[in-house]
Amino acid sequence: MTKDKKNSAFMRPVHVSDALAEIVGPGPMARTEVTKKVWEYIKKHKLQDQNNKRMINPDPKLAKVLGSPQPIDMFKMTSKIAKHIKEPEMSSKR
Repeated sequence: MTKDKKNSAFMRPVHVSDALAEIVGPGPMARTEVTKKVWEYIKKHKLQDQNNKRMINPDPKLAKVLGSPQPIDMFKMTSKIAKHIKEPEMSSKR
């Protein structure tokens, strides 16, 4: 068995934009936590299309993050959200 990597890139805290913070709360937080909170928001506000579950119908807050109020495929949504996530500056110790 492999050991758990506690410091994986997904678990490293990231900063979120102001628009994304309106949905997930203030950062920094792990990327996995950002994803979890976005989905909690989508489900809480019933933004998933009832006929085609792959499509998300953004409300005004989510539309600010996605850049459009048009419905979007859940897999394309990820790249739009990534633009609102910033890695913290790492100091080099070389």
